[in-house]
Amino acid sequence: RSMQPITAALLGVEHPHSLAHLRTLQALPEVGEILLWDENAQALAAAVETQGAKVSATFTDLDQLLARPDLFFVIATLRNDRGPDIFIRVLEAGKALMAEKPIGRTAADTARVIAAAERTGSRLGVCYQNRTLPGVQLMRQLIGDGLIGPLISVEMRMITTRVAARNPGHWLFSNAYAGGGILSWLGCHYIDMIRYVTGDEIVAVSAEVATRSGEAIDVEDVATLSLRFRSGAIGSLHAGYMMALSGGGYHNKAGYDTYGGFNGQLGRITWSSAGSPTKISAESIHPAWASAPQRLFDMPSAESPAYGGVSGENFMRGFIQAAQGQGEAWTSGSDALQAARIIDAAYESSRTGRRIEIVTP
Repeated sequence: RSMQPITAALLGVEHPHSLAHLRTLQALPEVGEILLWDENAQALAAAVETQGAKVSATFTDLDQLLARPDLFFVIATLRNDRGPDIFIRVLEAGKALMAEKPIGRTAADTARVIAAAERTGSRLGVCYQNRTLPGVQLMRQLIGDGLIGPLISVEMRMITTRVAARNPGHWLFSNAYAGGGILSWLGCHYIDMIRYVTGDEIVAVSAEVATRSGEAIDVEDVATLSLRFRSGAIGSLHAGYMMALSGGGYHNKAGYDTYGGFNGQLGRITWSSAGSPTKISAESIHPAWASAPQRLFDMPSAESPAYGGVSGENFMRGFIQAAQGQGEAWTSGSDALQAARIIDAAYESSRTGRRIEIVTP
């Protein structure tokens, strides 16, 4: 059945992802009009001037925006220390909320927001939109189908452009504002991907984090994590701002060097690429693959102006439909909380030199 076009709002227009989320709302036919809120009136005016399609009103007063009875759902992109209080106001106003990750500076902040969603019955999602990438979907399906058998280990690497190319004075590199560095800003996506693809839960972490860029920042810019899973499998994640020749910018496909490997008793699935996993290599001794035990998949995401291309549109569409009572959303607040617990544990492990057990639902 066709739905009436909905009214959506974007809160915060100065976050690194704000205008990309605005493009997503503009690309979705379900969204009829867009409301914008920010405390900075000049930033609002600039956003409308450069990218004003579908924007019907701007607000510097949040209560005024939240009072709109036609407002159905909100995407919020705010500094990590400011997000939780504003997210709670949105949920208490009865609006569905897609919050930019990591939701809060710490797992405790994130838990506060989830409690508000449960108390109010308002739907909460988190922007772990890599789940909808075709390559990620494929890997999850192959593992779920038993192609690689019981999991032995996961190996993941995510190297990106150096701090100097990313404005070291930005709030992302301030512990007071961000709560963490490479792990809380980018590593969280890969932690979520590990959980989602394997269907296994990370139950303990040992980690070393450091600040090695030579910039005057007080968050980690490199981290290595050793992971233990509920199944008994083990894993590693190495993340850092370390590429000196790839320039800067947040939508820079050349600005990443990533690797993922999922190893099981019957085979393995790997990818290695600049950016998101698109070229997937799989091998298996499972009888179902006897005729072709080694397979290559090339699954580039279809392009669209939306954040994350067509798979990014699918991510937001899934959230809107779930908030309308149709189907499941791709993520929930609990996904943000689990990633935050793992990252908090990594910081504690590095500080104390101990392996940290993680409370799992």
